[in-house]
Amino acid sequence: MKYLLVLLLASFSLGAFAQAYDSDKVNKRAIDAYERAMLRIRDGELTQAIPLFKRAIDLDKNYADAYLSLAGVYAELKDYAMSIEYYDKARQVDPIYFQFYNLSYSINLAGLGRFQEALDAINSFLSIPKLSDRSRLSGEHRKRTYEFAVQYAQKHPAGTYVFAPKNLGDNVNSPTAEYYPSITINDSLLVFTRRGQGFREDFFQSTILPDRTYDRAKPIGGVINEQPSKGAINISQDGEWLLFAGYNFPGGYGDFDLYISYYTPEGWSLPENLGRNVNSEFWESAPSLSPDKKALYFSSTRPGGYGDADLYVSYRQPNGRWGPAQNMGPNINTKGKEQAPFIHADNATLYFTSNGLPGYGENDLFLTRKGPNNEWSIPENLGYPINTIENEGSLFVSADGKTAIYSSDRSDTRGALDLYSFELRPNVRPAKTLYVQGKVYDIKTGKGLPSGIELVDNSTQQTVSTIQTDETGHYFITLPVGKDYTFTVNRKGYLFFSELYPLSGNPPDSTYRKDIPLQPVELNASVVLKNILFETNSAKLEPISMIEINKLLQLMNENPTLKVQINGYTDNVGKPADNLKLSEARAKSVVDYLVSKGIDAKRLSYKGFGETKPVADNTTEAGRARNRRTEFVIIGQ
Repeated sequence: MKYLLVLLLASFSLGAFAQAYDSDKVNKRAIDAYERAMLRIRDGELTQAIPLFKRAIDLDKNYADAYLSLAGVYAELKDYAMSIEYYDKARQVDPIYFQFYNLSYSINLAGLGRFQEALDAINSFLSIPKLSDRSRLSGEHRKRTYEFAVQYAQKHPAGTYVFAPKNLGDNVNSPTAEYYPSITINDSLLVFTRRGQGFREDFFQSTILPDRTYDRAKPIGGVINEQPSKGAINISQDGEWLLFAGYNFPGGYGDFDLYISYYTPEGWSLPENLGRNVNSEFWESAPSLSPDKKALYFSSTRPGGYGDADLYVSYRQPNGRWGPAQNMGPNINTKGKEQAPFIHADNATLYFTSNGLPGYGENDLFLTRKGPNNEWSIPENLGYPINTIENEGSLFVSADGKTAIYSSDRSDTRGALDLYSFELRPNVRPAKTLYVQGKVYDIKTGKGLPSGIELVDNSTQQTVSTIQTDETGHYFITLPVGKDYTFTVNRKGYLFFSELYPLSGNPPDSTYRKDIPLQPVELNASVVLKNILFETNSAKLEPISMIEINKLLQLMNENPTLKVQINGYTDNVGKPADNLKLSEARAKSVVDYLVSKGIDAKRLSYKGFGETKPVADNTTEAGRARNRRTEFVIIGQ
C-alpha cells in the first residue's frame, strides 16, 4: 500500500506547520467512522473503507484527514481521478496542512498523465524547509521522473494517436493472472502463462480465428505442463519450438533455467535444458528467440553483469548447440533490472523492461534497434501512456509492426493481470515484416534437402539473413517489407539456386511461398542466372549481378575440376546480327570476371545465341525480360 505509506509518512511530519485545520475540533461521530475505516484498511479491505470515510466527511465537511485518507485509498485502487478529487477537497480545507501531501498528490496527477501539474506539486513539496532525508530523496526521485515525462511529451507530441487497450476477452483471460504473450508469425496461435494455485504456473494456447477473435484457451499439450514451477514462455515464429523458464526441472543447474520443447504430432516434446552456455546456477528467464532461430535473448542475474538482472544473448552454432551467453553491454544494461526481452520479427527491434534507465518511476518498456554493423542503439523509452508510473511487463508486437499485446491489471480485468491488445504509437514501431516459406528439394527425386539459404538486399548487396533449412528441406524466413531480395541456396553436390524475389510490393504480414529445386552437379546440368544484368545495349555488368556471379565463383572453387560454358541470350529487339554479337560479349564479360578472380581460363568457355532460342513470347516486356538471360552449363567434371 505504497500511497497509504506516503500518507502515513506525511501525518508524522506536520507538527512544524501552522494550519487552520484543527483535528481536535472534528465531529466525534465523524472520528468514529474514520477509525472504523482505518480498521478496514488495516485488514486490507480497501473498498469497504470507502463508505466509512465518506460517512465521516458527511458528518464533518472540514475533516481534512478523512479527505486525505480517502484519496489514499483511491490511489491504492489506481482510481487516480477520484484520488485527485479528494486531494483537491483536502487542500481547500487547509492549503498549509495539505502542503506535505503534495508528494502523494503528485503521484496521482502523474498517474493520469498530468505531468506538468505533478512537477509543480513536487516542487512545492520540495520547498518545505527541513524535510527528512527520506522525504527529500523520495521527492527528488519523483521530480526526475516528472521532468523526464514533460520533456518526452514535448519531443513526441501525441498528435492523433489514441491509446485504447482492448481486453482479449473471456476465451483468453480468467480470474487469475495471464502474462508473457507470444504469437506465431502468421497470427494463428497465441501462447501465454497463466498463474495457478500457489507457485504453480501453466502454459496455455489459444487459436486465433480468421475474424481475429480467440478460441477458448486450453493447456498446451504434451508433458510440458507437468512440472508446477515454470514462468516466461516464447514460441518460435514458425510455431515449431517453445522456449521457457523452469524451476527444479530434472537436470537443472540451480535457480530458474531455460528449456526448449519441440512440436511433435503427439504434442510438445519432453523439455530439454539449453545447457551450461545459456544457464547457470543463478536465475535465467524471459527467453525470446529471433525469427531465424539463430539468437536467443534472455535475462539473468548471474555475476559479472552491470546490475541486478541483465540482458544476454546466445547464438546458435552450426552444430545446433548454443554458444556462450554474451552480456548485451552497458548501453542497454544498468545498475537496475533489465528483463522481458522481445525480439521482433524484423530481427532488428528489441523491446525490454528496465527500472534503471530514465523513465516514469518503475519498470518501463524500452526499445533498441540493431544498426547496419549489428550494434544496438541507445534504448528509447516507449513513452506515456504505454509506460506509466506503475510497473510495465512483457510486450509482444505482431509482424505488422503495429499491433501489440501486453499484460495489465486495468479496470476491466477479469481478475488479476489480463492480456490486452493495442496499437503502438508510430515512432516506437518496428519495421513491418512479411514471411517467406517453402521447401528445398532434389529436382529429380523430389526429396527434401537440408540446405543453407542466404538472402541479400538487392539495393545494398548486403546479406540480411543466412539460415539453415530443417532436415526435410523446409525453411521459414521473416523479412522487412518494402525491399527486393536475391535468394541463393547452396548444398554440396548440387548446383546453387539463385532468384530475385521482388517483395517490395507485398503488404506486411503476408505470405510468399517458394519451393526451390536443386540440380545435382552432373554433366549437361544447367542453371539460368536470372539476376545477371547488363547496362542497356552493353556488356557492362550491373552491380547487382555480382551477387549471383560470386555464387558461381564459389561453386567453381568448391569443385576444382568443374568446367562450365557461359551462354548468352537476348530478346528480338534490334538486328539479329547485333543481338548475336551482344549476347556473346555479355557471356564473355562473365567469363572475364571469373578469370579475374582466379578461375583457370581453361575451365571456362562462352557462346552467344542472340535471339535464336527464346523461352518466352517476345511480344510482351515480361517475355522479352525472360529471353534476355545468361546461363551456365556443366561441360566437364
